[in-house]
Amino acid sequence: MSADYELPDSDPPVFGSPDSGSPDPASRDRDKYEYLFLNVGHFLDHFFMLIFATAAALRLTSEWGLSYAELIPYATPGFIAFGVCAIPAGWLADKWSREGMMAVFFIGIGLSSIFAGFAASPFQIAISLTLVGVFAAIYHPVGLAMVVQGKTKTGLRLAVNGVWGNLGVASAALLTAFFIDLSGWRSAFYLTGVLSVCIGLAYWWFIRRYPEDPDVTTAKAAVNQTAGSASLWRIFAVILVTTAIGGLVFQSTTFALPKVFDERLSDIISSATMNGWYAFLVFAIAAGGQVVVGKLLDHYPVKIIFATVAALQCLLFAVMIQSEGQIALIVSIAFMLVVFGQIPINDVLLGRIVSSEWRSRAYALRYLVTFSVMASAVPLIAWIHSGWGFGRLFAVLSVAAGCIFLAVMFLPPANKKVVAV
Repeated sequence: MSADYELPDSDPPVFGSPDSGSPDPASRDRDKYEYLFLNVGHFLDHFFMLIFATAAALRLTSEWGLSYAELIPYATPGFIAFGVCAIPAGWLADKWSREGMMAVFFIGIGLSSIFAGFAASPFQIAISLTLVGVFAAIYHPVGLAMVVQGKTKTGLRLAVNGVWGNLGVASAALLTAFFIDLSGWRSAFYLTGVLSVCIGLAYWWFIRRYPEDPDVTTAKAAVNQTAGSASLWRIFAVILVTTAIGGLVFQSTTFALPKVFDERLSDIISSATMNGWYAFLVFAIAAGGQVVVGKLLDHYPVKIIFATVAALQCLLFAVMIQSEGQIALIVSIAFMLVVFGQIPINDVLLGRIVSSEWRSRAYALRYLVTFSVMASAVPLIAWIHSGWGFGRLFAVLSVAAGCIFLAVMFLPPANKKVVAV
């Protein structure tokens, strides 16, 4: 099977897909509701992974008599499972059922969260969070493969889906703190867990009540078929390299930003609460960068968009080295826009060059690399900051973005055809 590296606007429409102009309203409605389920799933995926961070900081340190530094390692097995279990999740989805795996995701992560709410010791919370990580690992290889399945224009769909995931990250601390003040830290796990289970049951009813038309499924699987040759492994290499470096850049900026604001915006920020709201505001604005890039990816060559995003990252990180005060805030918004804007690019590339029956496993490998690098970024941040400060960190990130730019230059021209696996 083969696929276009760049899909032109004139590609043949896919029967039953909303972007094909299909006259079948039932197929369009089914796709719309399934897309909503997938977006909510992305929100919950990142939300559940971060409940414990806020609960540990605000309540468990006093309730269990442990320091924040002593509590955080109990979340580590969950984050390891989040990355490692993506591979078997992708394999099961391709071999069994993507829709079935998504139902397992909603129900499994919800039950694991409820189980975490019953934890009476750090060991029990570690077991619970590991289960959360196992089920959370399902989403990226399975959900993203479903988002792009059968679509000739995937940039905007992936970008909007990515915004939901980022809102899950941004909302985790705020909503968990609200639940803690309302009825205790356990309610943050209980209530959201019950909600996820209910969504999972609703999704299971939905896919049983409205099964996809076999003719539409066949058309979706064949949407990218075309004759072509060459360049596949070069694109795979670029994707893996830029995924690894991009994971380092993303984790470094999102993790360090509150501390950067604490040091660089002291004339603007006067409290920890204000710092948190500034960080939330920057992340919320930056999420829009994904939508802009996603829309551009549907109309312009990936190579041009990717190179532009990487070049802007390189420039803005260099400017940030010496920035202070309001200038630092403005530059932070700008570089987070292009950091978030890079997120859908590799997913679009994978969706275009990998055939449907392999796509979940391809996304699993991509996110295994991403989450593995992200896990190593935190000690790197600590080491650089303790020795040289954030000026050196932004210099490193500027060089990293330059490496992404150079890697993008190895992508083949937009009109090349590649053979999909």
